[in-house]
Amino acid sequence: MKKIKLRKKSINIVFLIVISVITSSLLLINSIGKKITPAFFKYAEVETKKFSNTIINDAIAETITTKAKPEEIFEVVMDSSGDVKSIDFNTININKYLTKATRYIQNDLKNIEKGNIKKVNNKNILKNYDENNLKKGIITFISTGVIHNNPILANLGPKIPIKTNLVGDVISYISAEVDDYGINNSLIKIFVNLKVTQTIILPFYDKNIDMEAKIPIAIKLVAGKIPEYYIGTKESKQIIIPN
Repeated sequence: MKKIKLRKKSINIVFLIVISVITSSLLLINSIGKKITPAFFKYAEVETKKFSNTIINDAIAETITTKAKPEEIFEVVMDSSGDVKSIDFNTININKYLTKATRYIQNDLKNIEKGNIKKVNNKNILKNYDENNLKKGIITFISTGVIHNNPILANLGPKIPIKTNLVGDVISYISAEVDDYGINNSLIKIFVNLKVTQTIILPFYDKNIDMEAKIPIAIKLVAGKIPEYYIGTKESKQIIIPN
């Protein structure tokens, strides 16, 4: 009977030790994870934004900058004295170009997310990335050495894949700035503003990030004083969300 009791007691002790070791290991892993995750996300966010910016700039160049003419984007009305009376957007043309740009961006991000790189509009924007990784929906890898915040150690250790998902739609709108330029001249600058929400996906973790970009698409010099009224307000927004 004593041997049986001693055996049960030994089993209980071993069980408690195993449970304690497992619990301590999980707590340690959780603690380390909380410390290193911000470093990973910071790096992943930089890489994701850099990648998305490449796609966005390419989309604007391909669908608006090289296609639209300044006179198609805004309309300048002069008074009898030759001064600028008002400046406004051509809403029909703006919507047409913005719709093309937002769909271009949305489709490229979705295709890369799914690994369909053959469907990406401009293959040249992917030339600095590994094609095999992109086919798996992986933008790049983070070396665990980045947690040391030391350039010498940054490329050491196991590598963690960075994936990204587009959340919702790409939202775009036009804004304008009108400034004095020289004597009795107005310089009109037209911008495309974009907002893209993406999810950065790392093993066991994910996080949403908002990315905003403001890209100039047209500059026009107009002879005459800056009018008191132009494009409705300082910033006119034409929100475009493609179906």
